[in-house]
Amino acid sequence: MPDFEQFRLPDVGEGLTEAEIVEWHVAVGDTVTVNQTIVEIETAKSMVELPSPYAGAVAELLVEPGTTVEVGMPIIVIDVDPTGPPAKTRVAEPARGVPAAGAGTSVQGGGGAVLVGYGVAGSATARRPRRAAASVQTAEPTPPPTADPTPSLTSNPAPSPAAARSSHVLAKPPVRKLARDLEVDLESVTPTGPGGIVTREDVLAQSAEGEARRLATYPGDDQPWLASGRVSAGGRQTRMPVKSVRKRTAEAMVASAFTAPHVTVFHTIDVTKTMKLVARLRADREFADVRVTPLLITAKATLLAVRRHPEINASWDEAAQEIVYKHYVNLGIAASTPRGLVVPNIKDAHRMGLKELAEEIANLTATARAGRTTPTEMSDGTITITNVGAFGIDTGTPILNPGEAAILAFGAIREQPWVHRGAVKKRWVTQLALSFDHRLVDGALGSVFLSDVAAVLADPSRGLVWG
Repeated sequence: MPDFEQFRLPDVGEGLTEAEIVEWHVAVGDTVTVNQTIVEIETAKSMVELPSPYAGAVAELLVEPGTTVEVGMPIIVIDVDPTGPPAKTRVAEPARGVPAAGAGTSVQGGGGAVLVGYGVAGSATARRPRRAAASVQTAEPTPPPTADPTPSLTSNPAPSPAAARSSHVLAKPPVRKLARDLEVDLESVTPTGPGGIVTREDVLAQSAEGEARRLATYPGDDQPWLASGRVSAGGRQTRMPVKSVRKRTAEAMVASAFTAPHVTVFHTIDVTKTMKLVARLRADREFADVRVTPLLITAKATLLAVRRHPEINASWDEAAQEIVYKHYVNLGIAASTPRGLVVPNIKDAHRMGLKELAEEIANLTATARAGRTTPTEMSDGTITITNVGAFGIDTGTPILNPGEAAILAFGAIREQPWVHRGAVKKRWVTQLALSFDHRLVDGALGSVFLSDVAAVLADPSRGLVWG
């Protein structure tokens, strides 16, 4: 007999309690093996691919893509004995044989592995009922086309793509004609009629929603949020649920802004020598396979300044009423992604040479923009750089990454008139801004730290002396 096992959403760590189902990599009826990737989920911190803990045949997908589920909720049913005689009625049983928490498996989440423990005790969450249309689409035949009392004016009209897709949807002939007249794809309509049939009211409601979306879109503009947002009846607004990275970022920034007293200091500097160094490194064969930018030199300057002022590399433990000084530097690089702002960090960046640092920055930003940053890569940061200059911005007052004492904003580099050796010349100039937690860092420490970063950017040869 078939033996059904439920796979519950596991705890992917970092204290996360929910995740969104992004994409299923299997369908009902597919055969899966142990550790085969079956689904991609999005947590508040990263995209993670989950492997199957069972071998067998997929019996049911319990959660549709785009749905947020809690840890411990069943998401898929797998028949671990598909060769047995079929059962007439299948009842999804509670998960059996699930390894205990901690007996996890390594899940590849983009740039690194995440430990996922199965058998997490979750809340008893009822599964959302499946759409009625899905259960009856194959149970009732489509009404024959001859039943349509409004035949086409042409003898052999070619069906439109929408009509071809909608041919299996349950709807009466007058409703199908109304859908054609209003250019509504029946496939996109949620049926409310008995037995999953599409009604006239369903088509009119879908048409009204489509008109609202049309009004909400500028001609020729791409507004991707319209696909998953709720457009108002007049088409003037779109409401999007706050979730995933955006939600976590908002919570973290509000907590940081209202728990750590922020102070920001600024410095405008001539970075012409840094720009010349970048040009030389780009021409150097040793750096031919890496991307060299002014951000790389800024990162190195920051690491050198931390070495000279290690007390800035600290955090405030409110519960223990202690200051925690870090003997390592996990350098965060803020990255703007389609999912929102993420701040992965380079582990033990203080031990790296310039080329290795360039490679790590490139890997970190590429992984972040692909949405594959793991929770581990965003945890335990000690100090952060945000490159606002990439957007043409001169400077700003950045908010501290929670758990860190300082964040450096690196502004746009522009050619400007500058007094150099007693004469006004055209030089490359940028602005730096350092925000710091005034509980840990006083004005003097923050100022000399920023001054040291600026000194290396103004004359990179200083790094040879300090390093």
